[in-house]
Amino acid sequence: MLSDQTFPLIWEETTMDDENPLVVSILENNGNLVLEFTKTREGLWAESAGIICKAGTNLEARFTREQIRLGPAANWVLRYALGKGGKFLLMKLGAKQLRIATNGWSGNFSPSAK
Repeated sequence: MLSDQTFPLIWEETTMDDENPLVVSILENNGNLVLEFTKTREGLWAESAGIICKAGTNLEARFTREQIRLGPAANWVLRYALGKGGKFLLMKLGAKQLRIATNGWSGNFSPSAK
């Protein structure tokens, strides 16, 4: 996915149960890819550096406790599920949709117009 030059680097959640979608940015920081999750109107949800590798046709971002930073918008369930490390699975659902899943949470995303 990330080798595709047309792959968007900013995605907005479409399956949230409130009016504040997560915005996921795929960034480079010191030569590493970073996933940054920001909850609209609430702030940082989580930021994860780590190893991103292929998992079949999907991508898997694995991180340790030291590689994830949970922000003020992260609820206690997320803190409990990811505070010791974990992984995010990124699955392309078609040309314009991405599903991101982790232990206890998943959401569908579309490319952001921002």
